[in-house]
Amino acid sequence: MNVQLSTIILYVQNVQLLRDFYVDHFNLKVIEEDPIWVLLDAGGAHIGLHKIGDQYLEKIEAGYLFDNNTKIVFEIDIDIESARNKLVSKNIQMREVKTFDDYPFWLCDGTDPEGNVFQLKSKK
Repeated sequence: MNVQLSTIILYVQNVQLLRDFYVDHFNLKVIEEDPIWVLLDAGGAHIGLHKIGDQYLEKIEAGYLFDNNTKIVFEIDIDIESARNKLVSKNIQMREVKTFDDYPFWLCDGTDPEGNVFQLKSKK
């Protein structure tokens, strides 16, 4: 069996908020859209934003940020410090730029409005 990653789906509280976040800040294109679902073109794969079912939303306190073990990595073609500074200037939570010995990339993690972690990755 051969496999190819097609789509990563995030279950979210506010589809429109996250749609706007990823379209505005990462220039992702909307492929499909309805009130509970948005599919974004992220280059080699798609990101789906699916509204959490109402029965679960009722149990989530306002302002709650999700804590999960998923990270979306975006490889960028510009200077990572510039990209980080641009996001920070828009009040997006970003960590410091880092790298590892013998690793050919610079990395910088951030969080979207619902607490999902993303990473910027740029060649050294």
